[in-house]
Amino acid sequence: MQTQPDAVSEKEFRVKSTTPPPELGSAIAHAIKADYQVVLKAVGAGAINQAVKSIPIAQSFVSSFGTNLTEEITFFRSKSPEGELLGIAIRVMGS
Repeated sequence: MQTQPDAVSEKEFRVKSTTPPPELGSAIAHAIKADYQVVLKAVGAGAINQAVKSIPIAQSFVSSFGTNLTEEITFFRSKSPEGELLGIAIRVMGS
């Protein structure tokens, strides 16, 4: 008999170019500590920059608990009134 893997809970954060990396890093760390996977979604260079900067900040928060972060980066498409947008999705997982 096969068992189904447990469903993984995830939190999604939509990152803007004005998102403060320390605040986002703290939110990522809190979610990881609560056993969530985090997905950061960003469209545009400024937003991607803020998302990437937040990850080492989150790592500094969770390292005191013996947790290491791993990331998986993919593309996503989204529709907007201006048309279709292509963005970056960064999945952050604790291990």
